[in-house]
Amino acid sequence: MKIARYTIFVTIVVLAMVLSSAHTEKVVWGFYGHKKINRMAVFALPQEMIGFYKKNIEYITEHAVDADKRRYATKYEAVRHYIDIDHWGKIPFLEVPRQFDDALMKYGQLQLIDLTTLDTTNLSLNTVVNEEDRFDPSIAIMNGDQVWHSIKTVAFENFFKAHFKTQYYEDEWIVEGQVYDEIFETDKFASGNKVLRFVDQFSHQGILPYHLESMFFQLRKAFIDENPEKVLRLSADYGHYIADSHVPLHTTVNYNGQLTDQVGIHAFWESRLPELFAEEKYDFFVGSADYIEQPRKYFWNIITESHELLDSVLSIEKRLSQSFPPDRQYCYDERLSRTVRIECEEYATAYHEAMGDMVEMRMQGSIRAISSVWYSAWVSAGQPDINSWADEDYKPIEEIKRNSNLGTGSHDERGSN
Repeated sequence: MKIARYTIFVTIVVLAMVLSSAHTEKVVWGFYGHKKINRMAVFALPQEMIGFYKKNIEYITEHAVDADKRRYATKYEAVRHYIDIDHWGKIPFLEVPRQFDDALMKYGQLQLIDLTTLDTTNLSLNTVVNEEDRFDPSIAIMNGDQVWHSIKTVAFENFFKAHFKTQYYEDEWIVEGQVYDEIFETDKFASGNKVLRFVDQFSHQGILPYHLESMFFQLRKAFIDENPEKVLRLSADYGHYIADSHVPLHTTVNYNGQLTDQVGIHAFWESRLPELFAEEKYDFFVGSADYIEQPRKYFWNIITESHELLDSVLSIEKRLSQSFPPDRQYCYDERLSRTVRIECEEYATAYHEAMGDMVEMRMQGSIRAISSVWYSAWVSAGQPDINSWADEDYKPIEEIKRNSNLGTGSHDERGSN
């Protein structure tokens, strides 16, 4: 009875995801796709790792969709699955800082609130700190990477990290004016019962590449701590986010074609097509995992590559919809005793063929990238003997109580590469 109820619950969740077009409820490769991708990533691991992961391959497979289930439990989860990068600029997106704190500071808003009158004043970051330590929002390109750069920013950056960033999961980020005055040796804000409030105007457009970097160091630490349960949980979740980063529609404001009269293309591209063609047509053996020298650069390259495919994803379907007989584009299927409108197999075949091997290549890229981040985090942790864990008497944690921080951790846990 419990199994039957669980099956019904999972099916309802899948159907709800397919039918929904809300930004916080994007369909992501579908349950089939995520599970397949995570499972195949195990076979790209080196001999020093594959024993442990093969023993736990069912866990890695089944828990590939945990991150999607959490999207409905906390408002902080959904933004980890995408980044509307075209909201901020154009390829190669040099406007967007690669360091998360820098992105928050660049696009955030600083407000001065007088608690006596409740008047709020929006402040330029340049006007808050002393002239010699001012936070200057200018960008310099160095060694191919974008660097948030100004004459002297250390003082404000340290203040932001210590007093605002620690409140990331709070509803409001508030610092008493007295605290600011003490650090910067001023008397601007303490008088008059004033506080400073920082408003995050960046995260709601998605934080996927920053989250990928944060998870790399969480997984590395789990290897260092020789915690097999945590390694498995993080590996399964990590696979989900890596796969999301390979989906072009996870890199755009037009995530479901709602801006181009193509509503539903999200589920069409990443759920309907793999479910129809992957098993018979795709090759999921991608070779061996690679060592990632620069994780941050690696993740941003994935985002850029995905976005470069976006125009084809949208324009090919748009042209096809205008030439294909309308009455043969959509069919009706019975699911859970409900009639569901879905793309006809003939129309899906035409779209799939018009894009060539794009979907297959993005799935293959996901598989190789997942195995590569697992492998690289392990190497970075000193290559512990995890195959010996396969002989230990332990069971993967099936149910874990997750608070709002779980999965992303503190975004200060990232390195500098």
